[in-house]
Amino acid sequence: MAAPQTPTVAPRALDARAVRAITRRLARAEAPWLHREVARRMAERLPVIRKQPSAVIEWSAWLGGSDEALQAAYPEAQRVIVESDAALLARMSSQAQRPWWSPRRWLHAVPPVLAPEALPPAAGELLWSNMMLHAVCDPPALMAQWQQALAVEGFLMFSTLGPGTLPELRALYEQAGWGLPMAELVDMHDLGDMLLRAGFADPVMDQETITLTFASPASALAELRTLGGNAAPGRFAGLRTPRWRRRLEQALQGQADPHGRIALRFEVVYGHAFRPAPQARVQPRTEVSLEAMREMVRSGRPTRGGEPGRVR
Repeated sequence: MAAPQTPTVAPRALDARAVRAITRRLARAEAPWLHREVARRMAERLPVIRKQPSAVIEWSAWLGGSDEALQAAYPEAQRVIVESDAALLARMSSQAQRPWWSPRRWLHAVPPVLAPEALPPAAGELLWSNMMLHAVCDPPALMAQWQQALAVEGFLMFSTLGPGTLPELRALYEQAGWGLPMAELVDMHDLGDMLLRAGFADPVMDQETITLTFASPASALAELRTLGGNAAPGRFAGLRTPRWRRRLEQALQGQADPHGRIALRFEVVYGHAFRPAPQARVQPRTEVSLEAMREMVRSGRPTRGGEPGRVR
């Protein structure tokens, strides 16, 4: 049976301890506005998928802010929430344990909340991940987990920040000699290659730029704080001073337009792929597991040779 290829891409240059600290802080707040807006835009792409999933896996639901979008798109589907971070897992679990009189229990079924290792294989027909991949140290390893979590012919939808994010802030830091304001982000073409190596098929990648404007440097920095923090390994090692903060705000104000508005751009990358049926390799001797044969029969795929058309 053909198995997903072993990822060969080195983990990203990302400070894992800083990521955990940032995630714990974000776990105490609501999902950022930008995440909810991206979830809405990603949900607008779902009608092109003909297959209606009966089970949906939402990876990193709390920070993804996708509850409303997914409920509207698939009101009858069973949902499973997966949280990798312990703080978010605890918060989502406590939200799921609502009392019987909670209005949310009347309106919607309460989905189970699981850690990744507790999720059984082939648990869903749609795996949805909104605005979390850019905070992952080893994207190929995570994509391999996603591939195993999906049923055969199930599809993956995800969004993440791309390297065109916050060019204004990057230029400002470079001019001032302050290093990197954030960790480097992965290009969408590299993400597509990672999907193929993880065993996905027909990856489709695209991107758009969302520009947010702010009335003051303070409001811009407050919004950026809701989105995360600087997890670049080479970031400034100590604490910044109030004097440095004033310099940063003055530099941001210097980028304002004639109306005094400060614009910050975010590149949002969207990805879509599906899990194909396993196929036996054409060799003098081929061994196929009983479960793999069952999947091939259920999907109508041949064990070798040509591949029939599919409708999803």
